[in-house]
This record gives sequence, structure tokens and C-alpha cells, in this order.
Amino acid sequence: MTETDHERRIVGGWEGRYYEDFEVGDVYKHPYGRTVTETDNVWFTNLTMNLNPMHFNEPYAAETEFGERLVDGTFVIALAVGMSVIDITQNATANLGYDDIRHHAPVYHGDTIFAESEVLEKRESSSRDHVGIVTTELRAYNEDDEKVLSLKRTPMVLKREFAQPSAEQPTGWPEGIGTQSEDL
Repeated sequence: MTETDHERRIVGGWEGRYYEDFEVGDVYKHPYGRTVTETDNVWFTNLTMNLNPMHFNEPYAAETEFGERLVDGTFVIALAVGMSVIDITQNATANLGYDDIRHHAPVYHGDTIFAESEVLEKRESSSRDHVGIVTTELRAYNEDDEKVLSLKRTPMVLKREFAQPSAEQPTGWPEGIGTQSEDL
């Protein structure tokens, strides 16, 4: 094999954290901030039938204390939770609850949201051997480091010994799709 030749192999990607990977006190700063657009807000408001004109009526919102439309708070929750999946619930089997939800500051079109999660508690499930229960505090900030959201989130997370992903068949891929060992 020459310097430019490479052996081909299938390499597994990030499969998320399993129950054993969580430690109380760990803070995960989730990758990729996300700028919220006017389109995000209008679509989400329409999809969820939120009829508060603060989210879709510019003249109305201009007359409020905020002077402009606000991003729907449930969109901010959904965005922050979604940002946390890569670190917290990629291997969750269920979300048991969202508690203590607080909107600390408004979010406007053009704000960029960043999220982080801190592990508050973890325990074995008393009814399911294949999962443990992890409680985190999810916090979201805008580009000015102003906290805009916090909530507690409690998922059931799969234990590593019960996971079955492989490099050839990662989570979510049907068997036999894409490059297989015999193709190399």
C-alpha cells in the first residue's frame, strides 16, 4: 500500500450518550446555535393555531411594550429541546416530563439561540431494566448571553448493554442499506 492508498472501512458515528455516560453536575453545551427567523415564527404560530396577535400582527405588536412581534414561546421550548437531543436524548426511549418551564426574556426575529444542559439527577428505573432516568436542566441563551429559557427535562435513557447500533447499521438505518463490509 502506498502513502496515497487507504484501506476502506466503515466507521461508526456519534450514537449519543447512554445512561451510564451521565454524571450529576456535567454540563453539555449543545453544538450549533440557531438564528430564529420571521418564517420560523409565522409557520410555527400558524401550525399550532396560536392566535395571539403578538406573534403575527406587526401593527398590533408595535403598540405593545416590546414594540415588535415576539417569537412564540413554545417555539423557543421546541428549539432548545431539539438542540439538546444530540447530547441528552439521542438514546431516550421516552420523555417523562418537562417541569419548571420559565421564559426569562423575550426572543425576537433574528436572535440566535444557544442551549446547554446540566445533569441534576440520575437513577435506575424501578420498572424497566433497560433504561435509567436522567433529570437535566436545559438553559437557552441569546447571542447577548441573556438567558431566555430554562426548564427541567426527565427522559428515560437506554443503557449501553441494551443498545445494538453498529457501524454498518447505525440507529435508524434499516439492515442492508448503504455500504456494507462485503462492499469494501
